[in-house]
Amino acid sequence: MIELRNLVKKFGSFTAVDDVSLRLGKGEFFGFLGLNGAGKTTTIKMMTGLFEPTSGSCWINGHNVHTEPMLAKRSTGYVPDQPWLYDKLTGREFLYFVGGLFSMQSGVLRERIGEMIELLEIGGFVDRRGEEYSLGMRQRIVLTAALLHDPQVLIIDEPIVGLDPRSARLIKDLLKLKSRQGTTVFMSSHLLEVVDELCDRIAIIKNGHIIYEEMRDGSRIHNGKLETMFLELTR
Repeated sequence: MIELRNLVKKFGSFTAVDDVSLRLGKGEFFGFLGLNGAGKTTTIKMMTGLFEPTSGSCWINGHNVHTEPMLAKRSTGYVPDQPWLYDKLTGREFLYFVGGLFSMQSGVLRERIGEMIELLEIGGFVDRRGEEYSLGMRQRIVLTAALLHDPQVLIIDEPIVGLDPRSARLIKDLLKLKSRQGTTVFMSSHLLEVVDELCDRIAIIKNGHIIYEEMRDGSRIHNGKLETMFLELTR
């Protein structure tokens, strides 16, 4: 569902991502870890077509993100690290706008928005303008928009930012449910406890290189002490 092949991104003489290769299957919940500046967000921006790789390629659901962008993006939901909205649109209007971008039929879109409003408990503010939203409200609207078209791949950069404990629990449960239903989830986060709780597999990136990978099959090399291992590997 997701394949990164020898991915490299340079900004002038600086190499932000250096020969990153990954392959994720259907329904995998993957945690991408690293310090600030390690290359996480740059990798994600190449996966979503926002950055062009210097070399290498990104594949989503069998489609090259940069030579077949429309086909790759049609099966992808993306939640960026900064949840961006049109401030003069209400949350509901923004959701209709996003559904239109994915060419969802009006009746299907209306029904889907209703389902998602209930599922993510956003009914209390969905008809207010984006300029009135807190960070947590924005995060929930953006996640709702990413899930509207029922994507096969979900790419999330810091999903719990700005959320209160109830909202965080709601989002974590929903992401785990989507993974169990077959959605491939690629999640970058600084919250190690969230990664430890949710992910089937992790990788740690440092200075643009992946320095550690692990499947989460119950026989964890770090014996559950992810924070200790992460600090040792990234110091």
